[in-house]
Amino acid sequence: QLQLVESGGGLVQPGGSLRLSCAAPAFTLGLYAIGWFRQVPGKEREGVACTNDKNSPTYYLVSKEGRFNISRDNAKGTVYLQMNTLKPEDTGIYYCAARSSYFCPSTMSFDRFDYWGQGTQVNVSS
Repeated sequence: QLQLVESGGGLVQPGGSLRLSCAAPAFTLGLYAIGWFRQVPGKEREGVACTNDKNSPTYYLVSKEGRFNISRDNAKGTVYLQMNTLKPEDTGIYYCAARSSYFCPSTMSFDRFDYWGQGTQVNVSS
């Protein structure tokens, strides 16, 4: 069973940047499309971005603003979410998830992903 571990969260001031990481066993990660979700207080978990096995990204919701970038390094077994120009509204728990497919789905739904990390907390505050 695939194990995913998120890291890189923390406290950052508005306008700052963070890079989140999602770690999996090296070379195993290449078998899966990987998505980033977030849980914002008062809202349902929402899809942020997805990357397929060839590192082609698909962006959803807030990531369409161009502030977030997703990428992967299959050799290292790591997927990244670079977050720039952060806003207080970005505060929440960020999760990575793996789908048993090479390809990202057309819609980011929970049931389209099979494995989940435990999440990393991001707090954007002055």
